Amino acid sequence: MFLPGQLVNFFSRSLLPLLLLLAGCSSPPPDFTASGYLADRGTVRIWRKTHASQSTHLQTVYTPFTEPVTETTDYQWQQGKLISVERQTVGAHPESVTLRFDQRGRLSFMQRQLAQRREALTADAIALYQFEAGRMLTISDDLLRGRVRLIQGVWTPSGVVRLCEGGKASPGFDSNAVHYITQHQQGSDKPLSIAWLEAPGGTQLLLATPEDLCRQQPQEESF
Repeated sequence: MFLPGQLVNFFSRSLLPLLLLLAGCSSPPPDFTASGYLADRGTVRIWRKTHASQSTHLQTVYTPFTEPVTETTDYQWQQGKLISVERQTVGAHPESVTLRFDQRGRLSFMQRQLAQRREALTADAIALYQFEAGRMLTISDDLLRGRVRLIQGVWTPSGVVRLCEGGKASPGFDSNAVHYITQHQQGSDKPLSIAWLEAPGGTQLLLATPEDLCRQQPQEESF
């Protein structure tokens, strides 16, 4: 799942200009969207659904470059107010965190479950989760305005990708990205899933992994 160290600088150089090309979009985004970006130490994939009841569900999946860890966080807003945060960390040190808030922003439920015990969260830790929720919502807004879309599927040796939603695509990857994908595929006997970003500024490989990204991908109907 990890991006090799020699490619981190390449991805950072190529993605930054892409995200700097974010531009306003005259038409509103669909109710269910997928986007993402490259963080300093890993990749972030974002799914978002806005309901007619003025509620918003945002899910982020953070995959570090150098650790076998997946961190999935679900945020829920109701009428613009954060009402819940649920984080599941899978890896060597699994844990889960659940926070719920009332419409006034006051904490109504808190739980942190570690492998062998439960712990309370400090007030500073809770405030950090609230801050991060707002930050991720702002990032999601910016990505959607810039028409940055996340697409996932299974890579085939011909360079055609079988999309998770059905159908096929031929992403416009450059030679460095294609070389990385083919090297990664040669090292595994499993099908290779890939995730990439498409925007008006170009196409950017985000992740390549033997894990089944299509099976993990949220579905609009149940999201």
